[in-house]
Amino acid sequence: MAGQRRTQGARSRAGAAYDLAIVGGGTAGLVAAVIAGELSARVALIERAATGDDCLWTGCVPSKALIASAGLAQRFRTADRLGLEPVEPRIDFSRVMDSVRAAREQIAPHDSPERLRRSGVEVIEAEGRLLGAGVVGAGGRRLAARAVLIATGSRPLLPCIPGLAASSPLTTDTLWEIDELPRRLVVLGGGATGCELAQAFARLGSKVTLVEAQAALLANEEPEAQALVARRLREEGVDVRLDARVTLVESGEVKLEGSRERASGAGAPPADTALPCDRVLAVAGRRPVTEALGLETVGVALDQDGAVRVDRRLRTTARGVYAAGDVIAALPFTHVAAYHARVAVTNALFRVPRSVDYSAVPWVTFTDPEVARVGMSEAQARSRFGSSVDVELQHYAELDRAVVAGEMDGFAKLVSGPRGRLVGATIVAPSAGEAVAELAARIASRGSLAGLAEAVHAYPTFAEGPVRAAEERALRGWKSMPYRALTRSALVALRGFDRALDRGRGSPARTATDSRD
Repeated sequence: MAGQRRTQGARSRAGAAYDLAIVGGGTAGLVAAVIAGELSARVALIERAATGDDCLWTGCVPSKALIASAGLAQRFRTADRLGLEPVEPRIDFSRVMDSVRAAREQIAPHDSPERLRRSGVEVIEAEGRLLGAGVVGAGGRRLAARAVLIATGSRPLLPCIPGLAASSPLTTDTLWEIDELPRRLVVLGGGATGCELAQAFARLGSKVTLVEAQAALLANEEPEAQALVARRLREEGVDVRLDARVTLVESGEVKLEGSRERASGAGAPPADTALPCDRVLAVAGRRPVTEALGLETVGVALDQDGAVRVDRRLRTTARGVYAAGDVIAALPFTHVAAYHARVAVTNALFRVPRSVDYSAVPWVTFTDPEVARVGMSEAQARSRFGSSVDVELQHYAELDRAVVAGEMDGFAKLVSGPRGRLVGATIVAPSAGEAVAELAARIASRGSLAGLAEAVHAYPTFAEGPVRAAEERALRGWKSMPYRALTRSALVALRGFDRALDRGRGSPARTATDSRD
């Protein structure tokens, strides 16, 4: 790769008009542009559509706004948990969607071209294409740049299912423009987005079926988290189908082959099923946007899934060309794209070697309860560290904050490796996404479970869950035979020392009922 990088684009860029040309105005492109602009670099950002891209317009922002509305509706229904009369809310779906769009519009100025220009960035609203080494074409112009950053993101991937494309399926690109609640909704894909939206639409009144080809939802999460989310979805009326393959979509039906329907269906024989539906929502994956960028012109290689190949410094196979965000094969999260931007700008502008490290990157699935994860799973840790792995599990039914809030469905799972160092954590609870930040910081600083147990946390809070798990590990260590023998001997010696000291002072020996003991 290094040899190829030396052979591509060998001409000097010393006379380039720009220090950095960025193709793509999503999170990675925006963050890179602002950072570089604030550092007085000459920056051009090229974006063919609205800046902000997926996260603002079709991803994080609208989905979390919808989830907030659905969550409030559910709180009305479950008010009896806290001694209030439950109420079935009257839901006007068009007003809910108006609220979602209003949230987007309120946040949009943060990502606007005007804000970028205030940071010294030249924004070019046009298609961007690499024309040669250090040259990008945009809006009929040729821009010469010392470095180029590809940050074009990804788009929804439509599964190759007969009849699906002809059924006008919803995707996360088109979902936010509907105003009528689907009466019967089939969601294809049991990953984070599928689980979030299935729960949200069920809470808003749709009859939802969630179809997943694998044996469990949330394939990358801990088994305990997978099971809890599946159970909660079913309890709220979502028909969860696992091990299911969609064979055909036609005439208002989705036909399945070999699905397991219920929680008890793990041992049941597969069944072929026809699901009646009004709309299909396809959230079974995304594909990097790399078409018509001229990547082949400068020698930028793609992997088998169409993602731009990069090394740990986010350098592509072409000299002076970097890539960041969803266009590369990495964790597909907005905060990771922002992290990529910081790494790429450092390497592209200042040639200071900086590499990406995903070992302490957290992520959150915004179901209710939330599923937050950072670092290794238990299986990954055991594969790497073997018998030196220790696991602690704290159920939130034993947490006072969860009890008083009526939110006892959850747990904190901590995974430690050699010398008790924290290497992974999963939290399933309300506000799990907030609590996981501390654990990510501890993993990044190579902190231990003992250090987490010693930190004082406010009471009563959901953040105590991981601390309780760490405390259990510490107590188990102190109760082990070597420590117990040591502490017993120390206490015996100290009691003898106190008695000798009292005799030397002429004081009567303290009795067993002395309150100071």
